[in-house]
Amino acid sequence: MTSTPAPLSTESARLQAHKERKANWKNWGPYLSERSWGTVREDYSETGDAWRYFTHDQARSRTYRWNEDGIAGISDRKQLLCFALALWNGQDPILKERMFGLSGPEGNHGEDVKEYYFYLDNTPTHSYMKMLYKYPQNRFPYEQLIEENHKRGFHDFEYELLDTGIFDNDEYFDVFIEYAKATENDILIQITVHNRGENEAPCTLLPTLWYRNTWSWGYTEDPIRNIYKKPLLKQASPHTIEAVHDHLGTYYLYTENESELLFTENETNFERLYHTPNKTPYVKDAFHRYLIDHEKGAVNPKKEGTKACALYSLVIPPKGAKTIRLRLSDKQKSSPFADFAATFKKRQKEADAFYDGLYGQIASGEKKELQRQAFASLLWSKQMYNFDIEMWLNGDPLYPAPATRKQIRNSDWQHLTNFDIISMPDKWEYPWYASWDLAFHCFALVLVDPDFAKRQLTLMTREWYMHPNGQIPAYEWNFCAVNPPVHAWAALRVYQVDAKQTGKKDRKFLEGIFHKLLL
Repeated sequence: MTSTPAPLSTESARLQAHKERKANWKNWGPYLSERSWGTVREDYSETGDAWRYFTHDQARSRTYRWNEDGIAGISDRKQLLCFALALWNGQDPILKERMFGLSGPEGNHGEDVKEYYFYLDNTPTHSYMKMLYKYPQNRFPYEQLIEENHKRGFHDFEYELLDTGIFDNDEYFDVFIEYAKATENDILIQITVHNRGENEAPCTLLPTLWYRNTWSWGYTEDPIRNIYKKPLLKQASPHTIEAVHDHLGTYYLYTENESELLFTENETNFERLYHTPNKTPYVKDAFHRYLIDHEKGAVNPKKEGTKACALYSLVIPPKGAKTIRLRLSDKQKSSPFADFAATFKKRQKEADAFYDGLYGQIASGEKKELQRQAFASLLWSKQMYNFDIEMWLNGDPLYPAPATRKQIRNSDWQHLTNFDIISMPDKWEYPWYASWDLAFHCFALVLVDPDFAKRQLTLMTREWYMHPNGQIPAYEWNFCAVNPPVHAWAALRVYQVDAKQTGKKDRKFLEGIFHKLLL
């Protein structure tokens, strides 16, 4: 007599539907990087000095070529449309649109993020996600962190944000960012700001929606699934931003309560960076200039562009909190917040049920929480990775590469064309895949999403990744670097764990990757 298999949890059913291509629950996820400046992809210098070619200070004003970044950000899987949170405490000299950290040459131990943020929860389909960012109420010590770390040597401890005293007297905000999917392309967004201090404090929130720039490089046809035609964001009502894209379709960002909608373009501010005329009257750093520099003409009065935000000027009472709610959907809705609370509660319960089924023999509540948050960190660390080596080496029609380009790095990898969601070692310190790190990620990911784990391992052996000589690409600083031979081990272990969990042996996966690893 055969036993009846246990019914799938709702989240497991979503995973199964996605695997069978009956639904596209992973179309949206935490695919935004936390740092795109200082990467090899964005380096078009003559010497290959990626850190100095594109700096944190330039990032607010300069358009990225390959992928976007932000705080607690999400995007569609092709990263055409992006959403992330920007903040201002009324004291900082710049708008907080991305995490700050030291570049490789600045840190006494190399690159080092100097912020505090925590991945609290996530499900494999990203039906529910939660993250915490700790934002100081006083002026962020950018210069102090750079200068003090510069004084320290390799054998010294790093100088951290906590060492500056910026969190003394609990003068900081706990900013919780949560996402819950009503459907595959209908995402509820809740941002709650807690004032941990003894005095009321201002906190301006700018939840931002923008398009990755795919139109400024001089192409007249689609080179690698990018869309060259310029999309449009526009104000559809006092509380709605309409996003129109030829490939992605139309989306709507619904805002609640009193907010001001601002619009600009995701275009480089050439005047600030290079002292040459701008190509568009409205540029990437417009919200910074509007809010901090009081340049009211920095934003588009026509309420349209390729970058938009809802500006909330909040004052948080001592030990109190305030919440804003938004909804990003591919459907028009007359009452976008009517089912908001119920949907959030439902997705949270489904996340609990999914993880309850994974704990096995773990009895300790603390250990369960630790495991769940570890999975959350893995799932939050997915990123859309976009890199075409041949295109990068040759440059774009409007921005040709320097003559020294092919003598710097990766010229032996001109077959490599990456445009996928990949698990990153760290979306700030290492926002590029490292194949041997990825192997270990997959050994853990198989417990929550075996299909994704197997696809990640297989991806590295595809002909648009693997070198014709059989080498798996290492990482973008040097794809030829020699890595520990752990890919075969990970494939076997993922196969074994998957078989134990499902009762089915995926021989097709194992045989396919085995033959590729023989090359």
